[in-house]
Amino acid sequence: MSKRFLARLAESHTPVTKVELWLTTGEVIDLPHTGGSVTVDRSQAIRRTCTVTCPDPSLIPRTPTDQLATYGARLRVSRGVEYGDGSQELVPLGLFRLDDADGDVSEGPVTLQGKGLETVVQDDKFTTRYRASGTVVTAVTSLIRRSILDADVVSEIDDIVIGPRDFDVEGDPWAGCQEIAAAAGAEVYANADGVFVIRVLPDLATVDPVWAVEATEGGVYISGNRAMSSQGVHNGWLARGESTSDSVAPVSYLATDSDPNSPTYWGGPYGRRPGFHSSSTLTTLAACQNAARLKLAAARAPNASGDISSLPNPALEPGDILRVMHEDGSRELHQVASFSVPLDLGGDFPISTISAKEDA
Repeated sequence: MSKRFLARLAESHTPVTKVELWLTTGEVIDLPHTGGSVTVDRSQAIRRTCTVTCPDPSLIPRTPTDQLATYGARLRVSRGVEYGDGSQELVPLGLFRLDDADGDVSEGPVTLQGKGLETVVQDDKFTTRYRASGTVVTAVTSLIRRSILDADVVSEIDDIVIGPRDFDVEGDPWAGCQEIAAAAGAEVYANADGVFVIRVLPDLATVDPVWAVEATEGGVYISGNRAMSSQGVHNGWLARGESTSDSVAPVSYLATDSDPNSPTYWGGPYGRRPGFHSSSTLTTLAACQNAARLKLAAARAPNASGDISSLPNPALEPGDILRVMHEDGSRELHQVASFSVPLDLGGDFPISTISAKEDA
């Protein structure tokens, strides 16, 4: 993505969208489409999902040959902008496993639905007991490539050794990936290119904003609201090792909201509301600290949270930091939690955030 791309989003421009259907035969079809959306949500196990509306009813599989070509097929979705000089720039919105094709067999339209590649790992449940061991990166990579042999896995973390973790028959391998990554204070997900990424959630206080959403002339801000809720909010998280080995001493760590100015300050008026996480992968105090801090960051209410509506930016990722200026002139830094990118020319672009703070 170029700097020119972000500048163009705030200008009058014609959006461009592209949907490709990758059949199991190796054929790639450029799909005409009339609408749809891509939803990206950090809180969901399958981070990206898509819905695409196509006018061609022939996309509905009818014969065994059609079914063989479609089952296991993938959708690649992109959105971008046209520049005034006849050129255009597209950014990926996701690579999806095609799960559903539904519509009128005579007239259409056809609705295609897909899920991010995490679903391939999630659906490949264990049929025998499985042991994960080694380091976070090797264990997570092995679980992913157990289901997708040629999966591209990129690590952005400092790798650490984990304790052995045995998974039972019928266990969820993708949940296992998340549990193992937590030992390094990390999350794992498939990004917009279909690459599996292991990384630590960016720190709102130290990472530079990637985009400005401002209620100014030429800005991309449409509307915004602020909210706070205590439902499901924990201001402390206890992570514990569960090793069954006699040679490994039990370890644990309690991470708490230690900011006296926070409304969820541990021991303040909010009280103490701990959550708990245990895993045999946690064999050191450092691993417990990583896991506890990761869980706390996801479960603690921020000083402010909100929903923002702006002009669409298909290049965003959950965890990105936004600089927001509201119509009253107040300024905040927000961290992206979820959003939905339309595949038609209209509609707002709602962004939900997981945390926010005042921006000086």
